[in-house]
Amino acid sequence: MLIAAAVCPCPPLLVPEVAGGAAHELDALRARCARAVGALAAARPDRLVVVGPAEESGRGPFPQGATGSLRGFGVDVRVTLGAPAADGPAGSAVPDRPLPPSLAVGAWLLERAAWAAAPVSGLGVGEPVAAGPCLTAGRDLTAGDERVALLVMGDGSACRSLAAPGYLDERAAAFDAAAARALGAADTAALAALDEELAREVKAAGRAPWHVLAGAGEGARLTGELLYDEAPYGVGYIVALWTAPA
Repeated sequence: MLIAAAVCPCPPLLVPEVAGGAAHELDALRARCARAVGALAAARPDRLVVVGPAEESGRGPFPQGATGSLRGFGVDVRVTLGAPAADGPAGSAVPDRPLPPSLAVGAWLLERAAWAAAPVSGLGVGEPVAAGPCLTAGRDLTAGDERVALLVMGDGSACRSLAAPGYLDERAAAFDAAAARALGAADTAALAALDEELAREVKAAGRAPWHVLAGAGEGARLTGELLYDEAPYGVGYIVALWTAPA
C-alpha cells in the first residue's frame, strides 16, 4: 500500500555541480525537494521506489545499488541508488546499464538527504508508454500490505516561454496548472486524466511517472500539498507531497 509520495522535477541543473555559477537560482527548488524527501523518511516506509522518465535503454526496474553519473552533463558526479545491496555475490544484483538521468537525480536527492529509512529500488518509464500500463505499474508497485513510498521524478512542460527547450506553446501553462492541481490535491482521478497526447506535444517528461503515481495512489486516501510550482527556465517544475492525514 502507498503510504507517502514525493513528486520532484528531475533537471540535471538541480545538482549544483551541473548548474555551476547559476546554482543559486534553484536553491528554493532544492529546499522544497529536500523537504519532500524528508517527509518520505518520516513516513517510515518498508520500501522506497524512485520512478522517473527514461529513454528505451533506461526503462524497467533497477535494484538497490544501481549506479549512475552525470558525466553526460559535463561533471563527474556519480551516484548510487540507495546503499549497495548487502546480500548475494558482490555486484550480482546491479545491472550493467547505468541509471537514466532522472533516476540519477533522484539518487542524488536521496544521497543529499542521507537516506537510510528503507531499501530503495528504481523504475524507469518512457513517454511512449500509455496511461493504462502506467496505471497498472503503479498498482503493482503498491499491491499488498507492505508500506511503500514513492519518489516520483518528472518535469512538466518544456514550452512555457520563447526561450524554453521546446519554444513557446500557449497550451503548456494550462497543462502544468492541471498537473499541479492534481498533484497538490493528491487527486488520482485528475492525475490519471492528464492528456497523453497534449503531454507529448508540450514535452512534459513527467507524464508517465505521474500516471504511475496515479495508479499507485488509488484508494490510498492520502493528503496532498503543493510545495513548488514554477517555470524558471520555461520548464514546469512541480514539487508535491502526499502523506497520510494527521
